[in-house]
Amino acid sequence: MTINKKAIGGATAAVLLSISALIKPWEGLELRSYPDIVGVWTACYGETKGIRPGMTFTKKECEDKLLVRVVNDYYRPLTQCISGFDQKPAGWKAASISVAYNVGVGAACSSTAARLAREGKIKESCHAWTRFNRAGGKVVKGLVNRRAAELKVCLQGVS
Repeated sequence: MTINKKAIGGATAAVLLSISALIKPWEGLELRSYPDIVGVWTACYGETKGIRPGMTFTKKECEDKLLVRVVNDYYRPLTQCISGFDQKPAGWKAASISVAYNVGVGAACSSTAARLAREGKIKESCHAWTRFNRAGGKVVKGLVNRRAAELKVCLQGVS
């Protein structure tokens, strides 16, 4: 898995903001695989793709994996499903990437928040992301708190 540096160009700031201010602090770093609160095997910074019981990673492996996944599997698909994604405020992009990383790009792209963003309603879109506060059908305090942090970043520079 590689990143085409030219392809991410202007996305760099939003991707790095999302990773440093939102994804890493909320996911935390786990160098050994573990089942998350709904039983999905997870490692590194919330990575689930290809994770099985007994796997171990170095911090560098986790950081490399995170950057590649965020760019290829979250940022790029969001630019395809939300028209004008790259022209939207950096805070909104960072929050959107973080939500997609947490709930999946399919859920993010088909969400009310994405629809509102496509309509140019950025502030409303920021607030709509906070609806993703459940795991296993139940409201989870950690997700409520994460969405509040994402909302704060999302609203930066939005009037």
